[in-house]
Amino acid sequence: MADKETLERVREFFEGDHYAMDTGVFIEEIDDHYAKCSLVINDRHRNAMGGVMGGVYFTLADFTFAVASNWQKAGIVGLNCDVSYIGVPKSDKLIAEARLVKESKHISTYNVEIRDSLGNITTIVQCLGFNVNNR
Repeated sequence: MADKETLERVREFFEGDHYAMDTGVFIEEIDDHYAKCSLVINDRHRNAMGGVMGGVYFTLADFTFAVASNWQKAGIVGLNCDVSYIGVPKSDKLIAEARLVKESKHISTYNVEIRDSLGNITTIVQCLGFNVNNR
Protein backbone atom coordinates (compact mmCIF):
# COMPACT_ATOMS: atom_id res chain seq x y z
CA MET A 1 0.00 0.00 0.00
CA ALA A 2 1.23 3.48 -0.83
CA ASP A 3 2.26 5.84 1.94
CA LYS A 4 -0.07 8.58 3.18
CA GLU A 5 1.75 11.38 1.34
CA THR A 6 1.51 9.57 -2.01
CA LEU A 7 -2.16 8.80 -1.40
CA GLU A 8 -2.86 12.50 -0.72
CA ARG A 9 -1.07 13.52 -3.95
CA VAL A 10 -3.15 10.99 -5.91
CA ARG A 11 -6.37 12.26 -4.31
CA GLU A 12 -5.43 15.83 -5.26
CA PHE A 13 -4.70 14.81 -8.86
CA PHE A 14 -7.98 12.94 -9.27
CA GLU A 15 -9.99 15.85 -7.82
CA GLY A 16 -9.89 16.95 -11.45
CA ASP A 17 -12.41 14.20 -12.21
CA HIS A 18 -15.33 16.43 -11.30
CA TYR A 19 -18.11 13.99 -12.18
CA ALA A 20 -16.77 11.28 -9.86
CA MET A 21 -16.10 13.82 -7.13
CA ASP A 22 -19.60 15.30 -7.46
CA THR A 23 -21.02 11.77 -7.29
CA GLY A 24 -19.25 11.29 -3.96
CA VAL A 25 -16.46 8.85 -4.84
CA PHE A 26 -13.51 8.76 -2.42
CA ILE A 27 -10.09 7.12 -2.95
CA GLU A 28 -9.43 4.84 0.04
CA GLU A 29 -6.22 3.00 -0.95
CA ILE A 30 -3.74 2.60 -3.78
CA ASP A 31 -1.08 0.03 -4.49
CA ASP A 32 0.75 -1.32 -7.53
CA HIS A 33 -1.91 -1.34 -10.32
CA TYR A 34 -4.60 -1.38 -7.62
CA ALA A 35 -7.13 1.05 -6.21
CA LYS A 36 -9.88 0.90 -3.63
CA CYS A 37 -12.57 3.59 -3.76
CA SER A 38 -15.84 4.07 -1.93
CA LEU A 39 -19.11 5.93 -2.15
CA VAL A 40 -21.76 6.56 0.50
CA ILE A 41 -25.24 6.03 -0.99
CA ASN A 42 -27.79 8.76 -0.45
CA ASP A 43 -31.10 9.76 -2.07
CA ARG A 44 -29.47 11.35 -5.13
CA HIS A 45 -28.00 7.94 -6.05
CA ARG A 46 -31.40 6.21 -6.14
CA ASN A 47 -33.72 5.59 -9.08
CA ALA A 48 -37.51 5.97 -9.08
CA MET A 49 -37.91 2.45 -7.66
CA GLY A 50 -35.62 3.22 -4.72
CA GLY A 51 -32.67 1.16 -5.93
CA VAL A 52 -29.19 2.45 -6.68
CA MET A 53 -29.01 3.78 -10.23
CA GLY A 54 -26.83 1.62 -12.50
CA GLY A 55 -24.79 4.65 -13.47
CA VAL A 56 -23.66 5.04 -9.87
CA TYR A 57 -22.10 1.57 -9.90
CA PHE A 58 -20.52 2.25 -13.28
CA THR A 59 -19.15 5.63 -12.21
CA LEU A 60 -17.60 4.06 -9.11
CA ALA A 61 -16.12 1.17 -11.15
CA ASP A 62 -14.85 3.39 -13.98
CA PHE A 63 -13.21 5.83 -11.59
CA THR A 64 -11.60 3.04 -9.54
CA PHE A 65 -10.24 1.53 -12.77
CA ALA A 66 -8.91 4.97 -13.78
CA VAL A 67 -7.12 5.42 -10.47
CA ALA A 68 -5.64 1.90 -10.47
CA SER A 69 -4.41 2.16 -14.04
CA ASN A 70 -3.14 5.76 -14.00
CA TRP A 71 -1.92 6.80 -10.57
CA GLN A 72 1.62 5.52 -11.20
CA LYS A 73 1.86 6.70 -14.82
CA ALA A 74 -0.99 8.42 -16.63
CA GLY A 75 -1.98 7.30 -20.11
CA ILE A 76 -4.57 4.52 -19.84
CA VAL A 77 -8.02 5.40 -21.23
CA GLY A 78 -11.10 3.21 -21.19
CA LEU A 79 -11.57 1.11 -24.32
CA ASN A 80 -14.40 -1.17 -23.20
CA CYS A 81 -16.10 -2.09 -19.94
CA ASP A 82 -18.37 -5.08 -19.39
CA VAL A 83 -20.68 -4.57 -16.40
CA SER A 84 -22.65 -7.24 -14.55
CA TYR A 85 -25.06 -6.05 -11.88
CA ILE A 86 -25.41 -9.14 -9.69
CA GLY A 87 -26.71 -7.98 -6.32
CA VAL A 88 -28.12 -5.12 -4.30
CA PRO A 89 -26.37 -3.43 -1.39
CA LYS A 90 -27.48 -4.22 2.14
CA SER A 91 -25.71 -1.15 3.57
CA ASP A 92 -25.33 2.49 2.56
CA LYS A 93 -21.69 2.27 1.44
CA LEU A 94 -20.24 0.81 -1.76
CA ILE A 95 -16.58 -0.22 -1.97
CA ALA A 96 -14.86 -0.90 -5.29
CA GLU A 97 -11.52 -2.61 -5.80
CA ALA A 98 -9.72 -2.60 -9.16
CA ARG A 99 -6.87 -5.00 -9.88
CA LEU A 100 -4.68 -5.46 -12.92
CA VAL A 101 -5.22 -8.83 -14.62
CA LYS A 102 -2.92 -8.47 -17.63
CA GLU A 103 -0.90 -5.67 -19.16
CA SER A 104 0.63 -5.45 -22.62
CA LYS A 105 2.18 -2.61 -24.61
CA HIS A 106 -1.21 -1.31 -25.78
CA ILE A 107 -4.00 -3.00 -23.80
CA SER A 108 -4.50 -3.50 -20.07
CA THR A 109 -7.22 -5.60 -18.45
CA TYR A 110 -8.55 -4.80 -14.98
CA ASN A 111 -11.23 -6.48 -12.91
CA VAL A 112 -13.32 -4.31 -10.63
CA GLU A 113 -15.52 -5.73 -7.89
CA ILE A 114 -18.02 -3.61 -6.01
CA ARG A 115 -19.30 -4.75 -2.62
CA ASP A 116 -21.31 -3.11 0.11
CA SER A 117 -19.66 -2.44 3.46
CA LEU A 118 -20.96 -5.80 4.73
CA GLY A 119 -19.06 -7.64 1.97
CA ASN A 120 -22.03 -8.44 -0.28
CA ILE A 121 -21.04 -8.28 -3.94
CA THR A 122 -23.15 -6.01 -6.12
CA THR A 123 -21.26 -5.51 -9.36
CA ILE A 124 -18.46 -7.07 -11.39
CA VAL A 125 -16.80 -5.03 -14.14
CA GLN A 126 -14.06 -6.01 -16.56
CA CYS A 127 -12.32 -2.96 -17.98
CA LEU A 128 -10.04 -2.85 -20.99
CA GLY A 129 -7.75 0.14 -21.18
CA PHE A 130 -5.75 1.49 -24.09
CA ASN A 131 -2.30 2.98 -23.44
CA VAL A 132 -2.24 6.26 -25.38
CA ASN A 133 1.48 6.66 -24.66
CA ASN A 134 2.32 3.66 -26.89
CA ARG A 135 0.47 4.60 -30.08
